[in-house]
Amino acid sequence: MTSIMKTLFLQAPSFDGFDGGAGSRYQAKREIKSFWYPTWLAQPAAMVPGSRVLDAPADEIDVEAALKIAAEYELVIMHTSTPSFPTDAKFGELLKQRKPGIKIGLVGAKVAVDPTGSLKASAAIDFVAREEFDYTCKEVAEGRPYSEIAGLSYKLEDGTVKHNTPRATIENMDELPFVAPVYKRDLKIENYFIGYLKHPYVSFYTGRGCRSKCTFCLWPQTVGGHRYRVRSADNVIAEVKWIKDNMPEVREIMFDDDTFTDSSNMERVHEIALGLGKLGMTWSCNAKANVPYESLKIMKDNGLRLLLVGYESGDDQILHNIKKGLRTDIARRFTEDCRKLGILIHGTFILGLPGETRETIEKTIEFAKSINPHTIQVSLAAPYPGTTLYKQAVDNGWLQENDAVNLVNEKGVQLAAISYPHLSKEEIFHSMEVFYRRFYFRPSKIWEIVREMLASWEMMKRRLREGVEFFRFLRAHEA
Repeated sequence: MTSIMKTLFLQAPSFDGFDGGAGSRYQAKREIKSFWYPTWLAQPAAMVPGSRVLDAPADEIDVEAALKIAAEYELVIMHTSTPSFPTDAKFGELLKQRKPGIKIGLVGAKVAVDPTGSLKASAAIDFVAREEFDYTCKEVAEGRPYSEIAGLSYKLEDGTVKHNTPRATIENMDELPFVAPVYKRDLKIENYFIGYLKHPYVSFYTGRGCRSKCTFCLWPQTVGGHRYRVRSADNVIAEVKWIKDNMPEVREIMFDDDTFTDSSNMERVHEIALGLGKLGMTWSCNAKANVPYESLKIMKDNGLRLLLVGYESGDDQILHNIKKGLRTDIARRFTEDCRKLGILIHGTFILGLPGETRETIEKTIEFAKSINPHTIQVSLAAPYPGTTLYKQAVDNGWLQENDAVNLVNEKGVQLAAISYPHLSKEEIFHSMEVFYRRFYFRPSKIWEIVREMLASWEMMKRRLREGVEFFRFLRAHEA
């Protein structure tokens, strides 16, 4: 076997402020500047000695500067998504012109569901890694023959595409190395902002996969699968301790598992919470709106600050249509429990899901106002190829087969892709700014934000910056 190739794991430059990162759920430019950590790239990078992760959008590195860095490597592995694929492929072509012998591979949900189309789309792409790609990347970097690497699709000499056998799912999650040391080595952590998290924060996964069957959700249907495979509580606590010891500036840990609070997993959640309590760390996580009060209390007593909760809709029929496995009355009770315990909620909602009407949009806005999460994010239904929602949209004529590339506009802002006979995509698109205005521009909500700003100078500066960005977003959206 040859020596390990000099490898760059790259989030390529794309739209200004575009968060397509390999940890981002919706690849788009945000209402306020936000960047998730490229965890899916940092994980294989941790397994390839001498490699580097470069996150060009977060570091504001332009195409020319990124090409200069990438040309120093033998192997470049880029994360791509449906919206960023055209610019990622173009970057690969420019890089090949500069250094013809370089090997270029792509990873991510887009190439996992369409390996043939992705490889044929550009002569610059040598291979794509399907399924969970950590070990696939490692074996490519070790110089193994492509024919021997499970989970790899690549081009043969005559241009035909060869798909190797699928790679088995990783069962022992504790065998994966920590990602935090890669963050510290390669990333500028001050560049990673999320409006509702303390700054600077660090996010990582304590497991992969999600048992929920939500029809719109990208990762479980493409890369992670529907079985929730987890790292042991001791392993998770050890990585948090490493962060505490080596990255003392970090003020919050975010567990970015699809559903950290999966009901089959609550004993482990309690164990992790107690360990974090001993470390004195502030933390947040994704949660389904059905966590029992007793568990919430254990989590809150041990440093939990905020839950990121996908409410999606205020209409029970829509929740049923998308297989959310939740009702609004349960979500309401859960939200009340969080309020009693002093747990903040960042609530996410999606407009334009199957069953959406003008009436259900109104219902969702009123639902959001009545449960009143601390902050919200409103997204538009995004039919990513590989999801049930995409198939449904194409089968029903709500979306033309190849229109999924129009998930964002030329500036990277999310577009409404699905259109219904009774509700146009334009109406769905503009209902987003209506939702935001009616939620945030209420006297009670404005006073809540002002109170938060008056409590600390740092929060005052931050909210003012975000406010300017948010008004710019609303203006651009109206246009």
